[in-house]
Amino acid sequence: SVQAGIQDRAEGYIVTDLSFPAYLYEKYTANSDNLEEGLFKGKILIQSYKAVFTSPSSAKDVEGNSDGADVIENNRRAKKTTSTIKVKKHVAQIIKMDKVSPRLIAYIACQVRFALSSITSWRSVDGDFDYVQF
Repeated sequence: SVQAGIQDRAEGYIVTDLSFPAYLYEKYTANSDNLEEGLFKGKILIQSYKAVFTSPSSAKDVEGNSDGADVIENNRRAKKTTSTIKVKKHVAQIIKMDKVSPRLIAYIACQVRFALSSITSWRSVDGDFDYVQF
């Protein structure tokens, strides 16, 4: 299986910091002719972003084909529609984050990679994968 190949670090299955994991892509599929197509639109990536920066419950609302760029705006709209209900501020509001940046995408991509791996503690280099380079 693919999972066994990755875990055993078999030839052809080694995942390095130069790899673009499937979770980064929309529908978990990369277009080999255009690697930017669908990049950073993966459902797990967007759900993770929303869970960390807006709220865990907002992550449930992610559609599989979302572009993820409007995460904060959608949350802002939702807050306005429920303005009569007292709502706790989320991380994005607390740190006055009004847009998704490349650095935040990289942070979440690393968190997802760590969560999906079999390692039990954080380190900069995990086997063949270098989080700093990634």
